[in-house]
Amino acid sequence: MRSSLAPGVWFLRAFSRDSWFRGFILLITFFIYTCYHMSRKPISVVKSRLHHNCSGIIQPTNNTHSINDTTWCNWAPFDQSNYKELLGAVDNAFLVAYAIGMFISGIFGERLPLRYYLSAGMLLSGLFTALFGLGYFWNIHVLWYFVLVQICNGLAQTTGWPSVVACVGNWFGKGKRGLIMGIWNSHTSVGNILGSLIAGIWVDEQWGLSFIVPGIITAIMGLITFFFLIEYPEDVDCTPPQHHVESEDSQDLPEDSHSNRDSSLESAVTYSKEPGAQPAAISFFGALRIPGVIEFSLCLLFAKLVSYTFLYWLPLYIFNVVHFTAKEAGDLSTLFDVGGIIGGILAGLISDYTNGRATTCCVMLILAAPMMFLYNSIGQRGISISIVMLIISGALVNGPYALITTAVSADLGTHKSLKGNAKALSTVTAIIDGTGSIGAALGPLLAGLISPTGWNNVFYMLISADILACLLLCRLVYKEVLAWKSSLHRDRGYREI
Repeated sequence: MRSSLAPGVWFLRAFSRDSWFRGFILLITFFIYTCYHMSRKPISVVKSRLHHNCSGIIQPTNNTHSINDTTWCNWAPFDQSNYKELLGAVDNAFLVAYAIGMFISGIFGERLPLRYYLSAGMLLSGLFTALFGLGYFWNIHVLWYFVLVQICNGLAQTTGWPSVVACVGNWFGKGKRGLIMGIWNSHTSVGNILGSLIAGIWVDEQWGLSFIVPGIITAIMGLITFFFLIEYPEDVDCTPPQHHVESEDSQDLPEDSHSNRDSSLESAVTYSKEPGAQPAAISFFGALRIPGVIEFSLCLLFAKLVSYTFLYWLPLYIFNVVHFTAKEAGDLSTLFDVGGIIGGILAGLISDYTNGRATTCCVMLILAAPMMFLYNSIGQRGISISIVMLIISGALVNGPYALITTAVSADLGTHKSLKGNAKALSTVTAIIDGTGSIGAALGPLLAGLISPTGWNNVFYMLISADILACLLLCRLVYKEVLAWKSSLHRDRGYREI
């Protein structure tokens, strides 16, 4: 019986049980979103196979094309001279649907059980990913089929991000959230890497399998989610987290300092999931009024524009500029995602230590601009320098993106002004990532339109977007600097006493 245990032993057992469940939630949500990103990545690898120069390939004896035809081996309708625009249209069918659906998805995510919502989304996403690949085996050559499948897949994938962030936010409080979510957010890059490697196995043979296999894996993970995901700590009698921790010095702060700090200045507030005492779900415009939501959303728009342009066009850039094979270009592009893992963890660790989410993002964005310029200028002069610069560029580009979509979204979704209403987390996450997804749609579209004029112009566009993302955080950076100065003055005052 619990009462017969010494208090210390009971505490250790309870702590261990809570820790095991929290670790399990991190692990299962990690695999869930790894599958979502894994199913998005194959299109970027397969692009170089849908249209490439066929002059070096021996035509089969029964081929009806002329000997001088350099497009006979391509997949119609992408065998035309405007193939980049057509591939951009396929990308944007997914990304525009994803951006539009994301604003609606958060509202559903608050009102439906996350386990059912995620399971259904993964099953549908797996289905539509596989349908894209089945176009190869069904010998489909009409653009509308691939566009329609991508639209449906984009809508299905909006179930993922608000739900997994809300679930993790339900289990983890404010302390060390940046580091925990920085490590956890590596699922994005791990999914991209797995998607590239899996697609690379079949890209030169039967490229349809590059989509079918990730689709099947995603659907299987959807079934696992249905049977094993736990939405709230209270569902298994675990201790709910504290989203805000009272500062020891909060009593000594002047009134105006309270308005300049978004974190930990009120009494600890926890959300108790009791029947009949459920807080009302927040409205869309109510979520927009949370301090920092608009700035971080617009910043993510430009940061995600850069990140998703690399996601969808980097293998083709390497294929065209370095003249690697489709598989080699896909494999090399994974180094950008390896850098993304490092950048996400560093951003989370630094922002936890400094309590400066906006400043951390701003510094990394400032450093990313010259690094992208250097990669385009000298990054292809040797394989060693290309590897190093891809990793560094991936860290600097994806670090702010990872921090905003995880720790920042969770911070704002459990902001002190909500007074413990954790129901806002899914909506806030959807607003931030939905706005960012507009940039994710614009980036590949602009790259498709600009790349015929030269890859240099694509990189100039990316650098401009990176600078705009940095400028949008200036007000929040200023607030964080003021908070640091106020904290420094207090510390000096205590030492003098």
